[in-house]
Amino acid sequence: MSPSQQHEKNPERVAAGLKASINNPHVSQEAKVHAAERLQELGEGEKGRTVESNRVLGGYKATLHNEHTSVEAKDHAREILSAAGYHERHADDTEHNMRVLAGYKAALHNPKVSDEAKQHAMEYLKEHNAL
Repeated sequence: MSPSQQHEKNPERVAAGLKASINNPHVSQEAKVHAAERLQELGEGEKGRTVESNRVLGGYKATLHNEHTSVEAKDHAREILSAAGYHERHADDTEHNMRVLAGYKAALHNPKVSDEAKQHAMEYLKEHNAL
């Protein structure tokens, strides 16, 4: 075996390690995003993304729309999302509000949503005359 062959990495093992990083609760969010990016580079693409990595990126997306989040946190979320290949889409306020209301309405009918969350959804919908 030549010296160059000794250091060649098996792409399948590299991908497995990256997937393990994404699912490891001790790995930082930034490292998880980086691992998801590397999986895409290796040709794993969307199928290589786990539910956990999608949740991580989804959390960063939610940060952008949270009125209680600092400007610095929103800037950081934009950086992470941009690095993962996501770009902010500027939907108009009407579309956004319709989606928020639809999400709360869906929560009312979802058996996996807690009673407290359903109560919150009901209150929000009443406040916005959406019931």
